[in-house]
Amino acid sequence: MKRVFGAAFTMAATVAVGLSWATIGNAACGKVSIAEMNWASAELMANVDKIILEKGYGCEVELVAGATMPTFTSMNEKGAPDVAPELWANAVVEPLTKATSEGRLIVANKAPITGLGEGWWLPPATIKKHPELKTALDVINRPDLFPYSEDKSKGAFVGCPAGWGCQLVNANLFRAFEMEKKGWVLVDPGSAAGLDGSMAKAVERGENWFGYYWSPTSMIGKYKMHKLDFGVPFGGKENWDGCMVKAEKDCANPKVSSWTKSEVNTVVTSNFKKNAGVALDFISNRVYPGDIMNGMLVFMTSQKASGKDAAFEFLEKHGDVWEKWVSPDVAKKVKASL
Repeated sequence: MKRVFGAAFTMAATVAVGLSWATIGNAACGKVSIAEMNWASAELMANVDKIILEKGYGCEVELVAGATMPTFTSMNEKGAPDVAPELWANAVVEPLTKATSEGRLIVANKAPITGLGEGWWLPPATIKKHPELKTALDVINRPDLFPYSEDKSKGAFVGCPAGWGCQLVNANLFRAFEMEKKGWVLVDPGSAAGLDGSMAKAVERGENWFGYYWSPTSMIGKYKMHKLDFGVPFGGKENWDGCMVKAEKDCANPKVSSWTKSEVNTVVTSNFKKNAGVALDFISNRVYPGDIMNGMLVFMTSQKASGKDAAFEFLEKHGDVWEKWVSPDVAKKVKASL
C-alpha cells in the first residue's frame, strides 16, 4: 500500500512539475513585438510568426509597422521591437555586426527565405528555346535575341528606373561587361510599373526579355522567371562598395562581377532571446522555400490579400512546410486554431 501511494505521489509530482514547466515556458514568452515591414513577404512572415507564437507558444504578440532602417535603429537603440522577421542586412551590415558583437541583437536565423536576391533574369520560354544561354556572359553575346523596340539591330537590357539604387549598379555592370560595344542598349523602364509591364508584356507574348529584378516578388513567382548565373565570380567588396554602387563619375573603372549576395536575416533583441524560451527555436528553424514564398506573393497580389489573410492561407495550405519548424504539440495547437 505504501509503495502504491508512493508511486502515485511520484507520478503526480512528475506531472505537476511538467505542467509547471509548461506554464513557465509560456509565461516566459510573455509580450512580444514583431516588426511588420512594409513589403508583402515581410507582412506575411510577421503574421505567420504572430499566429504561431500566440497559438503554439502562448505569447502575447503585437505587430508594429516597420521598414529596414527605422526598425533596425529602434531595435539597436531602444531594444524594440523584439523581432524583425525579414531584415535585408546589406543595408545595415556594419552597425548590425557591432550590435551582435556587443550582445544587443542576435541573428536568430541567417536565411529565413531560400533563393532570394537581386540579379538578371530570363523568362522560362527563353530558357526552353535557348538552353545554351546558361550564364549572363552567354546572353551578352547574343543581343540579336533581345531586339530593342526602337532599334532592332541592338539588344535591349532592361535596368532599373532612375533614382533606384540598383540603377547605378546595373549601369556600372553594363559598362564593366562592355555591353554597348557588344550591341546592347541599357533601357530605363521609367518606373516600377514600367519595369513590371516590360516583363509582363514580353512573357505573355512569348517574347524574349533580359533585365534586372529581385526575389521574392509576385512577378518572379507569377512568371516563373529564371535567375541567371553571371558566369563570373564576385568582383570583391572594394569593387562593389567602392565603385559599383556609385555614380559613374565616382566609378571610373568598374570590374566585371556577379551581383553581391543578398543577406537577409531574422534578427531578435537580447531581451527576446532571454525571455522567449523554446519559442526562439521556432524563429531559428523556420525557412520559407523561395518557390513557396513567391507563390504566396502571387496569391497576395491576385487576391489583394493582407498579410494576415496570407498567413492563414499559408498555414492552411502548406503544413508540409511549417509543421517541420515546430514540435508536434505546437503544430497541433496551431492547426486547431485555424
